[in-house]
Amino acid sequence: MTLAAIQKRMKAACEQAARPLSSVQLVAVSKMQTDAAVAAVLDAGQRVFGENRVQEAKERWLPLREKYDDLKLHLIGHLQSNKASVAVALFDVIETIDSEKLAGALKNEMDKQSRPLPCFLQVNTGEEEQKGGVAPRDVEALYKFCQSAGLNIYGLMCIPPVDEIPDPHFALLNKLAKGLGLPHLSMGMSADFETAIRYGSTHIRVGSALFGIRENSKA
Repeated sequence: MTLAAIQKRMKAACEQAARPLSSVQLVAVSKMQTDAAVAAVLDAGQRVFGENRVQEAKERWLPLREKYDDLKLHLIGHLQSNKASVAVALFDVIETIDSEKLAGALKNEMDKQSRPLPCFLQVNTGEEEQKGGVAPRDVEALYKFCQSAGLNIYGLMCIPPVDEIPDPHFALLNKLAKGLGLPHLSMGMSADFETAIRYGSTHIRVGSALFGIRENSKA
């Protein structure tokens, strides 16, 4: 599907939700995609991309930053605290803070690099053992810790369980964000971004619908 086709679907979803299209940011999930596929989306005008792995993102995007000075990179995968330095240097938004340890490591690196990045807290709305994210009941405590540390928490992010309808998870994330006064929600992927827009998503992460399905990719 082309970038224009995705944008058309976004526009229709926004109209149904009585929201302006400008209220939703498309994050093109480029993990595991070929350079040619990414180049085609860049040529079409997309400038905001999401990557799961720090090393893969570094190899792909460092050269491209020299050509496209308006790129914005979101880290949307799990981040180990020992990779905080590289992540802060490379990315423009960190979407996956889920512990005090990681929050502290990121804040230290942001201070060292004089690069205060906007961040999301990742919420494990389905409380799945194999998935990253803070449990819904612990979101407020982690948010307060991040506030006290001086991190710029921009909003909340979630990835609903693949075998459940996403609506309750999107509704929960919206409720949690409103309770904390956070304006941004990163939720919705290729299969459900229109539903996410209906529940107030401000950042949708679209991979396979835009680039085509690749092995081991579920974005």
